[in-house]
Amino acid sequence: MKISPLHNAGGRTAFACLALLFASNACNRSTQLRIAVIPKGQTHIFWQSVHAGAVKAGNELGAKILWNGPATELDLSKQIGIVDDFINQHVDGIALAPGHGESLVPVVEHAAAEHIPVSIFDSGIKTDKYVSYVSTDNYKGGVMAGQRMGEILPKGGKIAIIATTPGGVSTMEREAGFKDTIEKNSPNIKVVAFQYGMSDRAKSLSVAEDILTANPDIDAIFCSNESGSIGAVQGAKSHNLAGKVKIVGFDSSPTLIEDVQAGNIDSLVVQNPFKMGYMVVQSLVDQIHGKTPEKRIDTGATLVTAANLKDQAVQELLNPPIQQYLK
Repeated sequence: MKISPLHNAGGRTAFACLALLFASNACNRSTQLRIAVIPKGQTHIFWQSVHAGAVKAGNELGAKILWNGPATELDLSKQIGIVDDFINQHVDGIALAPGHGESLVPVVEHAAAEHIPVSIFDSGIKTDKYVSYVSTDNYKGGVMAGQRMGEILPKGGKIAIIATTPGGVSTMEREAGFKDTIEKNSPNIKVVAFQYGMSDRAKSLSVAEDILTANPDIDAIFCSNESGSIGAVQGAKSHNLAGKVKIVGFDSSPTLIEDVQAGNIDSLVVQNPFKMGYMVVQSLVDQIHGKTPEKRIDTGATLVTAANLKDQAVQELLNPPIQQYLK
């Protein structure tokens, strides 16, 4: 069968149109970077703030943010599986808050071997196969809390620590900074209890109640994360000790801020998770575009008390525009 020139021309035209369509789609994919952002968990307001900051960066820098993380911060296998899935999708970059400083090393090094840049945020990891580490200086945050504890107990006293999780680098650094500062500057302050709240409000409440029952003469409690701080103040309330047992906590939430206002919590070391989310995405976009981001990016921390709660800078820190970016 002989094909007429007209039919042949039509076939060439159709093929050319299809080629242009595929090329156009490829161009669209290449201009929209896909950045996966993987938190430790999703229940705390802290992570919602990180998510909002990441979305803001994506909007401004031309990247689509793919957000996914385990429901709880203890589900390491789930977090590892999420990272593996994004590697298999060949995303352009991965921002990861490791739930454990060692358990997540193999999957981060796998991503690096696949030439997918990884930036670490919130909590450290025991490998150097990443672009940037974006977080609070957590040890310094613990020092800040220890100094505050020394100020509110100038004559010394008995205190407890509600820690977060074993192996969580960020909170372990906070706890170390706090303990080192107490030992150095306030030798009359004695740590009489140290228990893990396992990054869970109900568990932290149970731990706080156990500590208060076993130590009825305790003077203060330090908590190294949001759920621990919430558990401690609820425990103090249940024992009619709110405001009597001094609480120095970490992170913020609307209820924690209300308790600072009411005098149930002395102070909170507050991070900047919105900035953290923005900066970790920016580090990856910069790397992809051939720039050299800083290896270590400190997003800062602020001690919030009833005295400075109404300051404009503090209010901006406590009220990031979450809803604007997570509609």
